[in-house]
Amino acid sequence: MTTLKLPENQSFKIINILSFAIPLAVGVLLGIPSGYKLPLGEWTKILPTVSASINSLTSILLIMAFIAIKNKNITLHKTLMTTCFGLGALFLVSYILYHVSNQSTKYGGEGFLKGLYFFFLISHILLSIVVVRFVLMSMYFAYIGDFENHKKNTRFAFPIWLYVSITGVIVYFMIKPFYV
Repeated sequence: MTTLKLPENQSFKIINILSFAIPLAVGVLLGIPSGYKLPLGEWTKILPTVSASINSLTSILLIMAFIAIKNKNITLHKTLMTTCFGLGALFLVSYILYHVSNQSTKYGGEGFLKGLYFFFLISHILLSIVVVRFVLMSMYFAYIGDFENHKKNTRFAFPIWLYVSITGVIVYFMIKPFYV
């Protein structure tokens, strides 16, 4: 089987475009006024739970992939990381479908919990923007067999991706009581 291999500079250009376009598209979708939301139906109300489930599974699989590579089980590591990448894409679709059809939920807690919620939310959002490029670069380096750069890149990608996955679940459980 032959695989499509783009020149390095073209691959980096695509990665840079996606690293900018994905967070920008999500930001634009979050800003859609309620009168312009798409009427996709009541089934979309379950999507935050789906997204949190995807994040939970991603967190577990990221840890398993880390253990697999530490044990030099490259085949398992590759399978788990490919699954995590697919789950990331599935999460993005779920997240977009929810926010294109539903208003964002406001956190209704008070005091210390409100501060904690916003700490997790803001750090989650900022790092989710950053991690896109790291993940795409890690996948690219692994795909072309440049494991030296793959390893250097994943020193940042892994902890950030794991943090974003875990805090996504924390934010979900903190805001869940306020969903309408």
